[in-house]
Amino acid sequence: MNGLLVISRGIDRLNTRLGLAVGWLILITTVVSAYNAVVRKVFDTSSNGLLEIQWYLFGAVFLLGAAYTLQQNAHVRIDVLSNRFSESTRAWIDIIGHLFFTLPLIGFVVVSGWDFVYESFRINEYSADPGGLIRWPAKALIVLGFTLLGLQVCSEIIKKIAVIKGQSKQCP
Repeated sequence: MNGLLVISRGIDRLNTRLGLAVGWLILITTVVSAYNAVVRKVFDTSSNGLLEIQWYLFGAVFLLGAAYTLQQNAHVRIDVLSNRFSESTRAWIDIIGHLFFTLPLIGFVVVSGWDFVYESFRINEYSADPGGLIRWPAKALIVLGFTLLGLQVCSEIIKKIAVIKGQSKQCP
């Protein structure tokens, strides 16, 4: 179990660092959005490329921040019911939910996403809008984000098993 907890801590560290770094993308997205709005209102012009950058950054925040959100236990949860159960029962519910619902969905997105990204890369897909951006990097964020989320789910399962075994003091 100790070896698994070391792996869990490593995954947590990775997703914490990435989650905090992704926070800066919110500032960059805001600046790009404000610039687009000012240029559109003041100069009556716009750039599809800048609009798409804004969308890509917004997507990156959610896709790359999802694992950090899970790790921080900041995702939506029905606490009214959850708080009535023991810590061990909550751990079992989380393990079952992750194994039967979360991991299969993540696996489907990651496996099917590779073909989606590869095909976009292979044909050098660009946006159909004039001045639009290349598409495969945005599509690759889907695979990367779900891969990181899958790793974090595995980390959460390890920590929940430690709780059930009475080793919760060793959890990060």
